[in-house]
Amino acid sequence: MTKSRARNRPHPVKSRGTQTSSRDAIWLWGQHAVASALANPKRQPIKLLATRNAADRIGKVNVPVELVGGEQIDRALPPAAVHQGLALETKPLAPVSIEELIDSGARRIAVLDQVSDPHNLGAIFRSAAAFGFEAVMLQTRNAPPITGIAAKSAAGAVESVTECRVVNISRALGLLADAGFHTIGLAGGSRRTVEAAVSGADRLALVLGAEGTGLRPGVAKACAETAHIPIASAMESLNVSNAAAIAFYLSRAT
Repeated sequence: MTKSRARNRPHPVKSRGTQTSSRDAIWLWGQHAVASALANPKRQPIKLLATRNAADRIGKVNVPVELVGGEQIDRALPPAAVHQGLALETKPLAPVSIEELIDSGARRIAVLDQVSDPHNLGAIFRSAAAFGFEAVMLQTRNAPPITGIAAKSAAGAVESVTECRVVNISRALGLLADAGFHTIGLAGGSRRTVEAAVSGADRLALVLGAEGTGLRPGVAKACAETAHIPIASAMESLNVSNAAAIAFYLSRAT
Protein backbone atom coordinates (compact mmCIF):
# COMPACT_ATOMS: atom_id res chain seq x y z
CA MET A 1 0.00 0.00 0.00
CA THR A 2 1.14 3.51 -0.78
CA LYS A 3 1.52 5.29 2.56
CA SER A 4 2.99 8.59 1.55
CA ARG A 5 0.25 10.32 3.53
CA ALA A 6 -0.42 7.64 6.10
CA ARG A 7 0.54 8.05 9.75
CA ASN A 8 0.46 5.86 12.81
CA ARG A 9 -2.48 7.86 14.14
CA PRO A 10 -5.70 8.73 12.30
CA HIS A 11 -5.86 12.10 10.55
CA PRO A 12 -8.69 14.55 11.23
CA VAL A 13 -11.00 14.81 8.24
CA LYS A 14 -12.99 17.95 7.60
CA SER A 15 -16.72 17.34 7.89
CA ARG A 16 -18.52 17.75 4.58
CA GLY A 17 -21.85 15.95 4.95
CA THR A 18 -22.12 15.59 1.19
CA GLN A 19 -20.93 13.10 -1.40
CA THR A 20 -19.32 15.85 -3.53
CA SER A 21 -16.01 16.98 -2.02
CA SER A 22 -15.34 19.71 -4.58
CA ARG A 23 -16.70 20.91 -7.89
CA ASP A 24 -14.58 18.44 -9.84
CA ALA A 25 -14.47 15.47 -7.47
CA ILE A 26 -16.84 12.95 -5.92
CA TRP A 27 -16.68 10.41 -3.10
CA LEU A 28 -17.12 6.68 -3.65
CA TRP A 29 -17.38 4.28 -0.73
CA GLY A 30 -17.68 0.61 0.14
CA GLN A 31 -15.39 -2.33 -0.60
CA HIS A 32 -16.67 -3.25 -4.08
CA ALA A 33 -17.17 0.29 -5.35
CA VAL A 34 -13.75 1.48 -4.18
CA ALA A 35 -11.81 -1.62 -5.26
CA SER A 36 -13.41 -1.54 -8.72
CA ALA A 37 -12.71 2.19 -9.10
CA LEU A 38 -9.06 1.73 -8.15
CA ALA A 39 -8.75 -1.09 -10.71
CA ASN A 40 -10.24 1.05 -13.48
CA PRO A 41 -7.46 2.73 -15.52
CA LYS A 42 -9.94 5.43 -16.62
CA ARG A 43 -10.42 6.63 -13.06
CA GLN A 44 -8.45 9.59 -11.72
CA PRO A 45 -8.32 8.97 -7.95
CA ILE A 46 -7.25 11.76 -5.62
CA LYS A 47 -7.00 10.16 -2.20
CA LEU A 48 -8.26 7.20 -0.21
CA LEU A 49 -9.55 7.39 3.34
CA ALA A 50 -9.28 4.01 5.04
CA THR A 51 -9.40 2.45 8.46
CA ARG A 52 -6.37 0.32 9.22
CA ASN A 53 -8.32 -2.96 8.81
CA ALA A 54 -9.85 -1.82 5.53
CA ALA A 55 -6.46 -0.68 4.24
CA ASP A 56 -5.06 -4.13 4.98
CA ARG A 57 -7.96 -5.75 3.10
CA ILE A 58 -7.60 -3.66 -0.02
CA GLY A 59 -3.82 -4.03 -0.21
CA LYS A 60 -1.42 -1.97 -2.30
CA VAL A 61 -2.95 0.95 -4.20
CA ASN A 62 -1.55 3.69 -6.43
CA VAL A 63 -3.19 6.59 -4.63
CA PRO A 64 -2.31 8.51 -1.44
CA VAL A 65 -3.86 6.81 1.60
CA GLU A 66 -4.95 8.50 4.81
CA LEU A 67 -5.44 6.13 7.74
CA VAL A 68 -8.43 7.41 9.70
CA GLY A 69 -11.10 6.21 12.08
CA GLY A 70 -14.50 5.08 10.86
CA GLU A 71 -16.21 8.06 12.43
CA GLN A 72 -13.98 10.40 10.45
CA ILE A 73 -15.04 8.71 7.22
CA ASP A 74 -18.65 9.12 8.36
CA ARG A 75 -18.16 12.86 8.53
CA ALA A 76 -16.82 13.02 4.97
CA LEU A 77 -19.81 11.18 3.46
CA PRO A 78 -23.61 11.57 3.27
CA PRO A 79 -25.57 10.40 6.35
CA ALA A 80 -25.98 6.62 6.69
CA ALA A 81 -23.37 5.82 4.02
CA VAL A 82 -22.22 2.21 4.58
CA HIS A 83 -18.55 2.65 3.74
CA GLN A 84 -16.95 -0.51 5.21
CA GLY A 85 -13.96 1.60 6.22
CA LEU A 86 -13.19 2.91 2.71
CA ALA A 87 -13.92 6.21 0.96
CA LEU A 88 -12.25 7.26 -2.29
CA GLU A 89 -12.11 10.83 -3.50
CA THR A 90 -11.93 10.74 -7.29
CA LYS A 91 -12.80 12.63 -10.41
CA PRO A 92 -15.99 11.37 -12.08
CA LEU A 93 -15.78 9.24 -15.19
CA ALA A 94 -16.47 11.09 -18.43
CA PRO A 95 -19.59 9.73 -20.18
CA VAL A 96 -19.31 8.81 -23.86
CA SER A 97 -21.37 10.29 -26.69
CA ILE A 98 -23.99 8.27 -28.53
CA GLU A 99 -21.79 8.30 -31.64
CA GLU A 100 -18.89 6.82 -29.66
CA LEU A 101 -21.22 4.22 -28.18
CA ILE A 102 -22.55 3.14 -31.56
CA ASP A 103 -19.04 2.98 -33.01
CA SER A 104 -17.86 0.84 -30.08
CA GLY A 105 -19.82 -2.15 -31.40
CA ALA A 106 -22.11 -2.45 -28.39
CA ARG A 107 -25.00 -4.87 -28.89
CA ARG A 108 -27.06 -4.33 -25.73
CA ILE A 109 -27.92 -0.87 -24.36
CA ALA A 110 -30.26 0.16 -21.55
CA VAL A 111 -31.93 3.53 -22.05
CA LEU A 112 -33.36 5.21 -18.94
CA ASP A 113 -36.07 7.80 -19.43
CA GLN A 114 -35.76 10.08 -16.37
CA VAL A 115 -35.07 7.35 -13.80
CA SER A 116 -34.20 9.51 -10.79
CA ASP A 117 -33.51 7.31 -7.76
CA PRO A 118 -29.73 6.74 -7.44
CA HIS A 119 -30.32 3.37 -5.72
CA ASN A 120 -32.36 2.22 -8.71
CA LEU A 121 -29.77 3.63 -11.06
CA GLY A 122 -26.99 1.70 -9.34
CA ALA A 123 -29.03 -1.50 -9.29
CA ILE A 124 -29.68 -1.15 -13.04
CA PHE A 125 -25.94 -0.78 -13.71
CA ARG A 126 -25.35 -3.92 -11.64
CA SER A 127 -27.94 -5.94 -13.58
CA ALA A 128 -26.60 -4.58 -16.87
CA ALA A 129 -23.15 -5.90 -16.02
CA ALA A 130 -24.59 -9.25 -14.95
CA PHE A 131 -26.51 -9.86 -18.18
CA GLY A 132 -24.18 -8.46 -20.82
CA PHE A 133 -25.54 -4.96 -21.39
CA GLU A 134 -22.53 -2.85 -22.30
CA ALA A 135 -23.97 0.62 -21.67
CA VAL A 136 -26.60 2.66 -19.86
CA MET A 137 -27.88 5.78 -21.61
CA LEU A 138 -29.28 8.71 -19.63
CA GLN A 139 -30.29 12.28 -20.30
CA THR A 140 -27.88 15.09 -19.59
CA ARG A 141 -30.73 16.57 -17.52
CA ASN A 142 -33.44 14.92 -15.40
CA ALA A 143 -31.14 12.06 -14.42
CA PRO A 144 -28.81 12.00 -11.40
CA PRO A 145 -25.02 11.94 -11.75
CA ILE A 146 -23.20 8.70 -11.09
CA THR A 147 -21.83 9.40 -7.64
CA GLY A 148 -21.36 7.51 -4.39
CA ILE A 149 -24.90 6.25 -3.73
CA ALA A 150 -25.36 4.88 -7.24
CA ALA A 151 -21.84 3.42 -7.29
CA LYS A 152 -22.37 1.65 -3.94
CA SER A 153 -25.66 0.15 -5.19
CA ALA A 154 -23.92 -0.93 -8.40
CA ALA A 155 -21.25 -2.88 -6.47
CA GLY A 156 -18.54 -1.85 -8.93
CA ALA A 157 -20.57 -2.09 -12.15
CA VAL A 158 -20.27 1.63 -12.93
CA GLU A 159 -16.64 0.90 -13.75
CA SER A 160 -17.43 -1.76 -16.38
CA VAL A 161 -20.73 -0.58 -17.89
CA THR A 162 -20.35 2.51 -20.07
CA GLU A 163 -22.32 5.64 -19.16
CA CYS A 164 -23.71 7.54 -22.14
CA ARG A 165 -25.46 10.92 -21.86
CA VAL A 166 -27.77 12.44 -24.47
CA VAL A 167 -29.80 15.65 -24.57
CA ASN A 168 -32.93 14.11 -26.06
CA ILE A 169 -33.94 10.47 -25.52
CA SER A 170 -36.39 10.35 -28.44
CA ARG A 171 -33.79 11.63 -30.91
CA ALA A 172 -31.22 9.23 -29.49
CA LEU A 173 -33.58 6.31 -30.12
CA GLY A 174 -33.82 7.42 -33.75
CA LEU A 175 -30.04 7.35 -34.05
CA LEU A 176 -29.92 3.90 -32.48
CA ALA A 177 -32.57 2.64 -34.89
CA ASP A 178 -30.59 4.03 -37.82
CA ALA A 179 -27.56 2.10 -36.50
CA GLY A 180 -29.48 -1.17 -36.54
CA PHE A 181 -30.76 -1.33 -32.95
CA HIS A 182 -34.21 -2.73 -32.25
CA THR A 183 -35.65 -0.26 -29.71
CA ILE A 184 -38.17 -1.65 -27.22
CA GLY A 185 -39.90 0.38 -24.52
CA LEU A 186 -41.14 -1.38 -21.40
CA ALA A 187 -44.81 -0.49 -20.87
CA GLY A 188 -47.33 -2.34 -18.77
CA GLY A 189 -50.17 -1.70 -21.22
CA SER A 190 -48.46 -3.40 -24.14
CA ARG A 191 -49.89 -6.71 -25.38
CA ARG A 192 -46.52 -8.06 -26.51
CA THR A 193 -44.17 -9.67 -24.00
CA VAL A 194 -40.52 -8.69 -23.65
CA GLU A 195 -39.45 -12.25 -24.39
CA ALA A 196 -41.27 -12.19 -27.73
CA ALA A 197 -40.17 -8.66 -28.62
CA VAL A 198 -36.45 -9.29 -28.11
CA SER A 199 -36.38 -12.60 -29.97
CA GLY A 200 -33.85 -12.55 -32.81
CA ALA A 201 -32.61 -9.00 -32.22
CA ASP A 202 -28.87 -8.66 -32.85
CA ARG A 203 -28.52 -5.11 -31.53
CA LEU A 204 -31.01 -4.12 -28.87
CA ALA A 205 -31.91 -1.03 -26.85
CA LEU A 206 -34.30 -1.54 -23.93
CA VAL A 207 -36.01 1.63 -22.73
CA LEU A 208 -37.26 1.95 -19.14
CA GLY A 209 -39.33 4.79 -17.78
CA ALA A 210 -39.21 6.77 -14.57
CA GLU A 211 -40.37 5.47 -11.21
CA GLY A 212 -44.13 5.82 -10.97
CA THR A 213 -44.81 7.57 -14.29
CA GLY A 214 -43.15 5.13 -16.67
CA LEU A 215 -42.22 6.05 -20.23
CA ARG A 216 -43.14 9.49 -21.47
CA PRO A 217 -45.52 9.32 -24.47
CA GLY A 218 -42.99 10.85 -26.86
CA VAL A 219 -40.32 8.35 -25.83
CA ALA A 220 -42.72 5.41 -26.15
CA LYS A 221 -43.66 6.63 -29.64
CA ALA A 222 -39.98 6.82 -30.60
CA CYS A 223 -39.49 3.11 -29.80
CA ALA A 224 -39.96 0.52 -32.55
CA GLU A 225 -42.40 -1.24 -30.23
CA THR A 226 -43.38 -1.56 -26.59
CA ALA A 227 -43.51 -4.73 -24.52
CA HIS A 228 -44.41 -5.84 -21.02
CA ILE A 229 -43.23 -8.32 -18.39
CA PRO A 230 -46.12 -10.63 -17.45
CA ILE A 231 -46.80 -10.41 -13.69
CA ALA A 232 -49.60 -11.57 -11.41
CA SER A 233 -52.74 -9.42 -11.47
CA ALA A 234 -52.37 -8.82 -7.73
CA MET A 235 -49.48 -6.44 -8.47
CA GLU A 236 -49.84 -3.39 -10.69
CA SER A 237 -46.17 -3.01 -11.56
CA LEU A 238 -42.57 -3.79 -10.68
CA ASN A 239 -39.88 -1.49 -9.34
CA VAL A 240 -37.91 -0.18 -12.31
CA SER A 241 -34.67 -1.85 -11.21
CA ASN A 242 -36.43 -5.22 -10.80
CA ALA A 243 -38.08 -4.84 -14.19
CA ALA A 244 -34.70 -4.00 -15.70
CA ALA A 245 -33.09 -7.11 -14.25
CA ILE A 246 -35.79 -9.38 -15.67
CA ALA A 247 -35.77 -7.69 -19.07
CA PHE A 248 -31.97 -7.79 -19.25
CA TYR A 249 -31.98 -11.51 -18.47
CA LEU A 250 -34.57 -12.20 -21.18
CA SER A 251 -32.61 -10.02 -23.63
CA ARG A 252 -29.08 -11.21 -22.95
CA ALA A 253 -26.98 -11.76 -26.04
CA THR A 254 -26.32 -15.39 -26.93
